[in-house]
Amino acid sequence: MLELLSVEWLKIRKYRTFWALCILFGVLLLMVNMLVSQGIMKMGNSDFNVLSRNYTFPEVWGNVAFWTKIFSGLLAIIIIILTTNEYQFRTNRQNVIDGWNRMQFYHAKWGLLVVLSAVVTVYTFLVGIFLAFYHGSSSNHMFEHLDSIFYIFLLSLNYFGFALMLSLVFRRSGMTIIMFLLYAYVIEQIANGLLNSRNPSKPGNFLPMQCSAELIHFPLTESISKMLGGGGPSHIYLAIASGVWIVIYYVVGRVMLLKTDW
Repeated sequence: MLELLSVEWLKIRKYRTFWALCILFGVLLLMVNMLVSQGIMKMGNSDFNVLSRNYTFPEVWGNVAFWTKIFSGLLAIIIIILTTNEYQFRTNRQNVIDGWNRMQFYHAKWGLLVVLSAVVTVYTFLVGIFLAFYHGSSSNHMFEHLDSIFYIFLLSLNYFGFALMLSLVFRRSGMTIIMFLLYAYVIEQIANGLLNSRNPSKPGNFLPMQCSAELIHFPLTESISKMLGGGGPSHIYLAIASGVWIVIYYVVGRVMLLKTDW
């Protein structure tokens, strides 16, 4: 696997689009959290900042994780571009000429997904630490509610796996990006609303990307929802559903790769 990942690294090492989107994600995540924590929302004209309270331990984890979820689509687009470029520039065939088989090519891509998901998770963790200490938080509750950071890894792998599967189906960057955005931000949202509107068990929360998104909410709105008696599937079931969908993406992508023309 290390050898496969080293080849993937050679492909992206000097790829400007990859680095541009990664830097954009990193800057946006830090900047938006800083702006929110510095007083975008206040109660009247007082100096009491409602949102800055979420930037101390342990609440900071849920807040930073929420914004990571919002910007994860940028990195999913990276996966789409990297995968579809293999077909556009025929580098997938060059891999075969160099001695790879199809499954090595496929597992190299999945290895990249896992590494990128881990990087996103670690970066979110570091941003959370920085912001918490910036706001004068003590480290007494630093390791509470760290499940939000684990959920970031699960959500990232879910989003990236879905993007990879679509890339293997459509094989064109423009079409794949359109289908990803259309499904993630339009079709699934409509389906989620329809499924949940008259069913208290909220089956729409188990849709492919929604199950991971439901693991992470903005802390303030989540607290209000709990006070109002809002419910839904347990995080344990949502995490299991996310894992199941990731396996489905892997299986579907594998079948597509093995049964279609190279």
